[in-house]
Parts: sequence; structure tokens; C-alpha cells
Amino acid sequence: MRPQVLTMVAFGPFATKQVIDFTSLGENPLFLINGPTGAGKTTILDAICFALYGKTTGDEREGSQMRCDLAAEDLLTEVSFQFQLGTDGYLIRRVPEQQRLKKSGDGHTVQKSEAQLYRIEADGEHTPLVATKVSEATAEIELLTGLDVDQFRQVMVLPQGKFRELLMADSKAREKIFSQLFQTHIYRKIEDKLKFQAANIRNAVREHRNKRDGMLLNIEVSSDDALRDEISGLEPRLTQAKVDNEQAKSSLISASKQLDAAKVLLNDFNELGKLEQAQAQFQSNEPLLLQRQQQLDNGHKAQQLKPLLDGSAARDVELKQAQTLMATAQQAKQQSEQALIEAKKHFDALPEQEQQLQQLQQQLQQLSQLVPQLSGLDELYQAAKQASSALQQAKLSGSKSREQFDELQQQIEQLKLQIPPLEDLAAEQVSAGQAVSHLSEMIERYQGWLQAKSLVQQTEQQLAQAKQHGQLLRDKFSQAQLTHRQLQLVWHQGQAASLAMQLNEGQPCPVCGSEQHPNLATSDERLPSEEELTQAQQAEEDANSSLTRARSEYAALQTRLQEQQKLADELQNKLAQYSEQSVDELQQQLLLKQQLLAKANQGAEQLSQLRSQINEREASAQQQRNALELERERFQELQQQVSSLQGKVEQAENHIPADYRSLDALQSAIKQLTTDVEQRQQTINATRHSYSHARELDASHSASVTAAQQSQSQCIELQQQALNELNTALAEQGFDSQQALQQALLPADVLQQIATEIANERQQRIENQARLSQLNEKLAQQVTPNLTEVEQQVQQAQLAQQTAETAWQALQGRMTQLVQTQKQLEQADAAAKQLEDEYAVVGTLADVANGQTGNKISLQRFVLSVLLGDVLLAASERLQLMSKGRYRLLRKEDRAKGNKASGLELEVEDAYTAKVRPVATLSGGESFMAALSMALGLSDVVQTYAGGIKLDTLFIDEGFGSLDQDSLELAIRTLIDLQSAGRMVGVISHVSEMKEQISSRIEITKSANGSITRVCRA
Repeated sequence: MRPQVLTMVAFGPFATKQVIDFTSLGENPLFLINGPTGAGKTTILDAICFALYGKTTGDEREGSQMRCDLAAEDLLTEVSFQFQLGTDGYLIRRVPEQQRLKKSGDGHTVQKSEAQLYRIEADGEHTPLVATKVSEATAEIELLTGLDVDQFRQVMVLPQGKFRELLMADSKAREKIFSQLFQTHIYRKIEDKLKFQAANIRNAVREHRNKRDGMLLNIEVSSDDALRDEISGLEPRLTQAKVDNEQAKSSLISASKQLDAAKVLLNDFNELGKLEQAQAQFQSNEPLLLQRQQQLDNGHKAQQLKPLLDGSAARDVELKQAQTLMATAQQAKQQSEQALIEAKKHFDALPEQEQQLQQLQQQLQQLSQLVPQLSGLDELYQAAKQASSALQQAKLSGSKSREQFDELQQQIEQLKLQIPPLEDLAAEQVSAGQAVSHLSEMIERYQGWLQAKSLVQQTEQQLAQAKQHGQLLRDKFSQAQLTHRQLQLVWHQGQAASLAMQLNEGQPCPVCGSEQHPNLATSDERLPSEEELTQAQQAEEDANSSLTRARSEYAALQTRLQEQQKLADELQNKLAQYSEQSVDELQQQLLLKQQLLAKANQGAEQLSQLRSQINEREASAQQQRNALELERERFQELQQQVSSLQGKVEQAENHIPADYRSLDALQSAIKQLTTDVEQRQQTINATRHSYSHARELDASHSASVTAAQQSQSQCIELQQQALNELNTALAEQGFDSQQALQQALLPADVLQQIATEIANERQQRIENQARLSQLNEKLAQQVTPNLTEVEQQVQQAQLAQQTAETAWQALQGRMTQLVQTQKQLEQADAAAKQLEDEYAVVGTLADVANGQTGNKISLQRFVLSVLLGDVLLAASERLQLMSKGRYRLLRKEDRAKGNKASGLELEVEDAYTAKVRPVATLSGGESFMAALSMALGLSDVVQTYAGGIKLDTLFIDEGFGSLDQDSLELAIRTLIDLQSAGRMVGVISHVSEMKEQISSRIEITKSANGSITRVCRA
């Protein structure tokens, strides 16, 4: 990354906008950031770091604390940084959270933090990458640079007092930095993937073992040998039970056949008695049958005469309608003649009404001509009234504004007297903040132990629930097993009845071979289907699987409880120095410190609010003074306007009559005349229309009377003709009158029903006589059987068969369960063996890659140790030069103590003593030289490996003052060589030799109104 332009506004000690153009320093500059103490040299590095990551280089101040107290209130604190990565240019702008003036109205509001990131295209256009979100901008910068804020401070900026951090970092911290710089995350992914695969295999093996134990526990067998012994002992018992069951089934089938034959014979005797009763009933119903036949014959004759009867009735209805229509037409004719006489009277009076209408229209025209004149007069009235009102308001407003101005002056003087002495607020804030942070950390450790204890309790509760759940699943499995066995028993018992349902006459029986089947077997119970048997078996297997899975989960919960208890014990040992009473005291101290911090913050806020209020009152007073001048000028203008309008009103009143000078009165008169004209015109039109309508209606009614007379005569003639035809037909069919015809007349469906009933009864008589003769012949040599004795024999056979079936089912179910479990155990053993063989390879690779072997060095750390060796070679070249050949940096080969990560620690070789010692033993100046060499060597190696990270810029903040004269000259020569190699190097130092040898500078001038910057090139 190479800086181009940095812009700071109201940031740190810079009260105004400051722009630093790094490109003006040259292609690969070595420059000095120079200025007095407190002028803002380190602030330039803070601004670069803040623009990129939202944090300062020292991480001691937040962005919200970087606002300059000397900046104007209307100036927003912000930092913009334009930089180059390879061939691409970028611009980022950040605004920290701060108080700012409201855009509308008085007072202040909170400006939330925001950030914008742009890519600068080749044509100079800015393409937005992040709109406003701060977190998104930081994430995008980390992606572009390949560094987070801590890594940026360690490899591109050596902050004041922190140059030893990278040098003294342990293996874990250095691994994080180097993996980001050299992009070795692929090795970490390999480690994690191997570790994940090994853990999955371990869990699978553990799950198979738990499942195997659950299988044995489920069948209540202690071992594989016990399982094989029980299977061997069950085989002869199962064979004998099967033979006994088949014999019991044969006995039951024979008894069932005898019972079926007895039931058939008894049914025949019962049917014979019913047929004899039906024969007697048919003989007693013979007269009623003859009567129904006569009713059917008369109904058919009446159906033939029904059209003549309906025609005569229709002619009667038509005659009555014609008579009613004749009376209605005559009445309407009389009413229309009277209405025509009345309409003629009104029509003759129309000329007089038309003359009155013309007079009203002339009056309306005269009044309408006065409306425009009166409208202008009303406008003058309204304008004069508004001008007078505005004049009065302006007078009152002027007096009120003067009072407000005097009141504001008094408030300003009172607020200036309220500012208290608050010089010690900053020190109190820092002290209280540090105490709060320390106490909070101690309490968090205690709360972590409480949380671990809570997890142990939760797991114990889950373990108890799992045990209870397992008992419920065991009961469910027992119930499913019992249901399955009962269904199997019913199914076997009903096989004889099922076989009998499939037999047909003439086909041999598959059991006895006979083609005659006189007594088929039956079953009183519903036989289960194959689907129901399969569902019952599946339910038993599902219940067994659920029980096995629950036992595995129970074992996993026990393992988790042990791990959580171990973690809780470790946390408790770390907190052994604190008792519950001491933690309460820490919380009380924390509360007191928080109250002190709140009080200090409140005092600082009070001071800021008082100053803000004074500024607001002074601005309001100036605005009020300006308003007073404007109101005086407006008052004079309004006085002139009122006088002018009053003269125009008097002139306009002389041209309008006194009765109509009110616009409401004139409009009311016009409205009344308009209504009278419209009503008179409507009356004339209605009279003409009524007269014309009365003439047309009278002529229409005359024609209606004539037509009604003709229709009535025609209906009388047709009615007499239809009556004569009906009487002739009644005499021919033997009916005495129309009443006799109507009684015999029945609907067609009723006649059809009577005919069907007669035919059915005659058919039933024939069938009953035939069946009666057949049964008398069949039962001539038979006697009624004793069904009770036969049923008792069948019940005894059923009981014996059920007992044999139950014994066989119990042995068969146990044998099936044992054999299935034996097969499942063999499959589980084969799968576990395959997993163990796989773990022998994957687990070993995972241990080696994750540093779980003897040297405790992971795959990624091994790769990084090779890269670190290259970095140390490059760093040692510069360190030997600056230390005059005394020191050389080495990688520590010894393994760290305990479980601490190792492989990336540093040591220093001292040529004077020929010994290797830790880097922590170096003095301040020696540590600075080593840290500088380390940073430069790291930059060289990263560039050589051509990764995505460009370390072509380095900033150094102080540290040169700890070097002697010779070491300082060597350090300066190293920086000059670095510049010649194409790097940008910025140095902050008060050492006079540095100022003499570095001519390109960024000068910072300090003043009471804030610092300013200036770029000076050699």
C-alpha cells in the first residue's frame, strides 16, 4: 500500500482542514515528520490508521475522542485517505461519532459514525464500494490490504513505544500475522479438515459401540456367547411347538365343519315354517287383490278422457278473464274522458303565463350586470381590512421582539456566571475508566465459572429426562411387540376360514383333496391383512430403533457431563483466590467507580452544554436585532398601503345603488329571480305535455273497450262447444258425471305402482309355492339338530389351538428377535472395523497436521517456520550491519513447555559471547534495531513471494533516540538503502542527526488556534 493524499478536518490538534499530498515528496521518498511535542506528528499516523480501520495506532483513543476542541462548531470531524494498491487506486472517508449543529433549528444533535469507500478508475471516476456502513468498510479494507488493524500496526507502522510487539510476540500471535501476510490459510484448512474428519470417525466408532451395547441390552442378553447359546436352546423347543400347533389346527377344522353342517340343517327347518305362514297369508288377501285390479281398469279409462276435461276447464277460465278485461276497459275510458276536460282548461290559460315569464327574465339580466362592479368593491374592502390588521400586528410584534432581545441579553450574562471550574475532569475520567475495566474483567471471570456450573446443572437435568424418556420408549417397544404377536396369533387361527372362502364346488380341497365341500369353516373374528401384519412388525422394529437411539444419546450425555464438570473444576481452581464475599466487594467497588466515572462525565457534559447554550443565546440575540430593523421598515410600508386603499373604496361606492352594495344581497336577489324564471318555465312546459298526453290516453282507452267486447263474445262460444264434447264422451265410457270421472282419475305413477304391486304379489305366490314343495321333499327324512352340543365341541377345539398357537408364537418371536439382533451385530462389527481402519490413517494425519505429536508443530506452523527462516535471514543482514556484526536473529528450535504452541519463537545470537539468548534480554536501543530489521526483512520476503499483500510503505514513530551515534548512522544508512529499493519510509523523530540527513519533510506548526501542516521536498 502506498499513501497518496491524506485530508484531516477538525481531527486531533488540527482545528481546520489539512491536506497532506505524499505524492509531492517524490517517487520513493524517505521523509521526516517534524514538529514540536504535542503538535500532532503521531496524529498523522493515527489519521491514516483511523481512515483505514476506524482505530488509532496506539489504540488508546477512540475515534469519537479525536475531535479538536478548537474547531468551529459548524465543522464536521472527518478523515479522507487516498492510497494505491498495486495499479488500483482507492479513497476512503470516515466520520466518527460526534456532536454537531442541527441542520434546521437551534441546538445540537448526534452525528453517527459513517464510512465511504471508493475505487478510483483509470479515467478518474469514483466507483462506490461501501455507501455508509462502518463495519462493511472495515471488512472491505481488510480484504483489500490483507491485514487487520493489529497486523497493520505491527508490520507497516511501528508506533511510539510499541516497536517491540512483533519482536516479542509468541508463536500463536506471530502465526496469525504471518499466515495473513503469506496467505497460508490453505494449510490451516487442511489441518481443520483432517481434524474434522478424524473427529467424525471417532464419533462414528463411539456411536457404533453404544449402538451395539444397546442392541444386547434391548434383548436382555449380556454377550455374544449368551446370544448364541440361547438360539441353540430355542431351536428344538420351537420345532415341537410347531408340530403341536398343526395338530390343534386340524382338530379345530374338523369340529368347525360339523358345526357348519348343523347350522345349515337348522336354517332349512326355520325357512320351511316361514314359507307355510306366507302361503296362508296369500289366500286371505285374494278379495283385496280383485278390488285393486278394478281400480286399475277405471284409472286407465279416466286417463283417456282427461284431455276433454282439461279443455272444458280452460274454456271456463278464458271466459272469466274476458269478462274481467271488459269491466276494466270501461272504467279506464270514463277516467280518461274526465282527465282530458281538466287538461283543456289549463292549456287555455298559457298566454298570460308566458307574458309574466318575459318580465322576470328582463329583471334578472339587469341585476347580473351589477355583479362585476360589486366584486371589485368587495376586493377593495377585504384588502383594506387585511392591511389594517397587518399594521396592528406589526406594531405589537415590534414591541414583543424588543422585549425578547432584552431577555436574551440577560440570559447570556447569567449563563456566563454558571460555568464551574472543571480542570480535573479529564484525569478523573481516565482513572475511573481504568478501574472499571479492571474490576469488570475480574467479575467476568467469576461469571464465567457460574455459567459453567449452570451448564453442568442443565446437562444433569437433560440426563435425568433422557433416562425417563428411555423408560417410556422401552414400555412402547414392549407394547408394540405384544401387539405384533397377538395379530400373528389371530392370523394363524383364521387361516382355515380364509382357505374355505377360496373353495369352489367341483375343485379339490388343497388340504383333504375332496371335491365336495358341505361344511365350510368360518371365523367369528376379523382376520388381519398382510398390510396390518407388516405395519405391526414395522412398529415393533421402529420402537426398537428408537430405544437403541435413546440409549446412545444417554451415553453421549454422560460423556458431555464429564467434560463440562471438568471445565467447571478448572475455572473454579483459577478463581480459588476469590471467595463469594470478595466478589461482592469487587462489585461494590465497580459500582463506586462507575458512579465516579458517571459524575465526571456529567460534569464535562455540563460544561459543554453551558458553552453551547451561550453560543445559541448570542446567535439568537443577533437574529432578534436584525428582526427589529426589518419590522420597523415593514410598519412604515403598511401605513402607506392603508391610506391608499381607503381612497379607492370611497370612489367605487358611488357607482353602485345602496340596496345592492352588499355582494350577498345582490347574489340573493339574482338567485331568487333565477328560481322564479325556472319554475314558471317548468309550469308552462308541464301544462302543454299534460294536455297532449290526455288526448292520446283517451283515444287508446276507446280502442281497448271495442277489443274487449269482441274477445268476450268469442270466449262464450268456445266454452259451450267444449262442454258438449265432454258430456258425450262421459256417456260412452260409462261415467255418470264429471265428479265420477275425477274420482277415478289417478296420476300415471300411481297407476304404475298399483300394476307393479299386483304383478309382484302374483309372482311371490308362485315362488313361495315352488320353494315350499322343494323343502318338504328335502326334509322328509331329517330331524332338527342340537346346535349347543356341537358349538361346545368347537369351543374346546379353539381353546386347545389358541394355547398351542400362543406357545409357538412366543418361541418364534423370541427366535426372530435373537436372529435379527445377531445379524445387526455382525453388520455393526463390520462397519466399526472399517471405521477403525480408516481412523488409523486419517487420525494419524490429523495428529501430525495439528501438532499433536512430539514437537507440537502444526502443518501451517511448519510452513510458516520455513518462511520465518527466510525473514530472519533478511532481517539478520540489516541487524548485523546496524549492530556492527554482533547480533543475528534465529528461530527457536526447542519445544515450548506444557501445551503452549511452539515453532515460531525468536532468539538472538550474540557474537561477542558466542551464545544464543532470548530477544527479551536486548536493551532498548538493541530492541529497536532488531524490531526495525524484523519489519524490513518481513517486507522484503513478502514482496519476494509476490503474494496479494504489498508492504511498500513503512512508518516509524520515535525509537532512534535510544541508539548511540554509530548505530544511528547505520540505521539511517539502512533506511536510505530501503528507499533506493523502491520503498516509501516516513520517520517521526526528535534526534538532530535525523533532521540533518533527511531533507524531505512534513512540517507541523503548533499555535493557540490549532496545528497546521506543510510539505517540504528537498
